[in-house]
Amino acid sequence: MIEKDKLIKRFISYVTVDTESDPESNTTPSSAKQWDLAKALVEELKEIGLEDVTIDENAYIMATLPSNVDHEVPVIGFVSHFDTTPDFTGKDVKPQIVENYDGKDIILNKEQNIVLSPDYFEDLLLYKGQTIITTDGTTLLGADDKAGIAEIISAMEYLIKHPEVKHGKIRVGFTPDEEIGRGAHKFDVKKFGAEWAYTMDGSQVGELEYENFNAAGAVVTIKGKIVHPGYAKGKMVNSMYIATDYINSLPRLETPEHTSDREGFFHLYSVNGEVDSTKLQYIIRDHDKEHFDARKEMVQKLADELNQQFEKEVITVEINDQYFNMREKIEPVMHIVDIAEEAMKKAGITPLIKPIRGGTDGSQLSFMGLPCPNIFAGGHNFHGRFEYVPVESMQKAIEVIVNIAQLVAKEKQH
Repeated sequence: MIEKDKLIKRFISYVTVDTESDPESNTTPSSAKQWDLAKALVEELKEIGLEDVTIDENAYIMATLPSNVDHEVPVIGFVSHFDTTPDFTGKDVKPQIVENYDGKDIILNKEQNIVLSPDYFEDLLLYKGQTIITTDGTTLLGADDKAGIAEIISAMEYLIKHPEVKHGKIRVGFTPDEEIGRGAHKFDVKKFGAEWAYTMDGSQVGELEYENFNAAGAVVTIKGKIVHPGYAKGKMVNSMYIATDYINSLPRLETPEHTSDREGFFHLYSVNGEVDSTKLQYIIRDHDKEHFDARKEMVQKLADELNQQFEKEVITVEINDQYFNMREKIEPVMHIVDIAEEAMKKAGITPLIKPIRGGTDGSQLSFMGLPCPNIFAGGHNFHGRFEYVPVESMQKAIEVIVNIAQLVAKEKQH
């Protein structure tokens, strides 16, 4: 469908541009360097022949592939993000291409003894005989989600070059700052003008997802009292001891390392403490809305109980919802998932329908009026040095996009 060498070259041209987002920034995009790739993508979209190519003041990119049929077809969209996570550096990415993977250890970095091994990452064995792109062990790769961008652009290019493949109007959207939860915040759904869309932002080949976590962030602040330790009896209040009591009061087995599938969790990801004051930062996740609400209530209730114990407010809790489970917005329009499932089967792929233990731009977009399930982009081990993507998975993703375009046009014809 798209020549392998051309796809590899396109993908590598994206991942070698540093687009790490910055959670401490309040600008959009959060880092100026995201503009470097955004501007290049705009030029590429024009070069391949898309119309209405726009980029706004916040670096949101949109473009149109016009319909090539004379009957009415719903406008659909495909969305990916061009930023990479701040969890691990995306600077000076040096991709390595492993052809005809033999199922053994891949030496990422000989000097630092960094090895990508199927003994630990069993999914590697799914791709024996294929071409795998890895890192050199010192950076992430950026397949999340530059693989998705490469797939969408390649699919649009294929459709432009093959007018015999019938499709309706297709909109393309690329966003900044998805990795810090802001990818959809300034996305103009009305301007995009699609009836529904798909994010190309999943992992393993075959993934198709329309459920994700309900998500909130909680900041727990504990106030203590600092006095000279030699004269502290009855006077000092050590906030770090109270923080320890609080931490230990939450269910110890309801944490990320002890949960899977649809099980929710409390995740303590930051502790900053001194005698006088300690701040705990949590993320709260659950697929079930009632369980999600109960988790938020528990976080507050524990603080209330400790405040009663001290007979004054030593703990304050601030909880902010981040995103919600898109399932409730997708279920009324399940035909859009059915189309994606059929498109995968048509490409010889067994669909893997499962809940996302996280969120995507699609979850927020679904609540903004653009139902948006998530489709695999092919990468594995996101957000770290062991990230990799099989080129054949990217080729399959391109095929799925083209099949969706055809199925939507065909579906409405009858």
